[in-house]
Amino acid sequence: MKVTVACSDPRHPVNAHLEEWRRARADKHDIWIVRDITQMAGGDVLFLVSFGKRVGPEVRQRYRAAIVLHASDLPKGRGWSPHVWQILEGANELVVSAIEAVDEIDAGNIWAQTRLRLEGHELHDEINAALFSAELQLMDEVLERFGQIVPRPQKGEATFYRRRTPEDSRLDPALSLAAQFDLLRVCDPVRFPAFFEFRGHRYKIAIEKMLGER
Repeated sequence: MKVTVACSDPRHPVNAHLEEWRRARADKHDIWIVRDITQMAGGDVLFLVSFGKRVGPEVRQRYRAAIVLHASDLPKGRGWSPHVWQILEGANELVVSAIEAVDEIDAGNIWAQTRLRLEGHELHDEINAALFSAELQLMDEVLERFGQIVPRPQKGEATFYRRRTPEDSRLDPALSLAAQFDLLRVCDPVRFPAFFEFRGHRYKIAIEKMLGER
């Protein structure tokens, strides 16, 4: 199959996983990884993975299917960075969905879903590894069962998450580490690092596990 995978941010940590996925399936599919709508030339399947731009119907119709990967139990949690918001809310179980791309944000029919379970100690890289693995699993399912899947509509009342900004990574130096641990563990240390301001200066914080020690 001719497959296009779109991720708009070249710094996004999913890119290395997408490249590995592409190489492992090169003998089965013709896979292109693109950054921009202008590169979406058409084919069988378009996967939108952390793609931050709206893809209109004139582009989607170039493909037999256009699929969005989204980390929530839709229709709950439409919008941006759903796994981050859910972890900040205390969730340890996440639903990852492959849905049809439509004009309304994250409102398309569901093609496939899977669940991942976190234990509450995982840091940014570990959370991403689990999430990206789930997304790639769904992409495989879509390709392997293409033509057999019967997409189903989303049911229930929709909720929405807003787009996160660098300010959402701000820590409060007056609060304990325990109170802010979930924020520390979800902050992207490269693109949206955790930070705090103290005595007139701004400081960046990075957190990592000391393997083999408790």
